[in-house]
Formats: sequence, C-alpha cells, structure tokens
Amino acid sequence: MSNILPFKRPKPSEKHKGKFMCQSGHHKWVVDREKQFDVKQGKLVTVFRCCRCNKTKSKAL
Repeated sequence: MSNILPFKRPKPSEKHKGKFMCQSGHHKWVVDREKQFDVKQGKLVTVFRCCRCNKTKSKAL
C-alpha cells in the first residue's frame, strides 16, 4: 500500500496573507532608509515602501 498524505486546505488568511488590504489601497508604509538622496533633483527624498507588497512611493523635502 502507498502512504496516505493528509490534505489540508489553506485558510483564506494564509492564502491571501496581506494582499487584500493593498489591493484596496490601504498600504502599510514604512520608511526605507537605503535610498535617501535623489541625484537628479539634488534633494533629500524620503522613500516609503509597503511592507506587504513592496510598492514604493517617494516624497521630496
């Protein structure tokens, strides 16, 4: 006989895991400290990165 593997369906929270909020426009923005200076503008730039989907946005000071 063969080995029977238990089949477990993933829960909806595990399946989507933070994607739904970002699709609705509710990102979780965190300051990305690696890139703070923009060479083209010559200004300090704050780069925000969503910790769920890694989308970035920037804000010049």
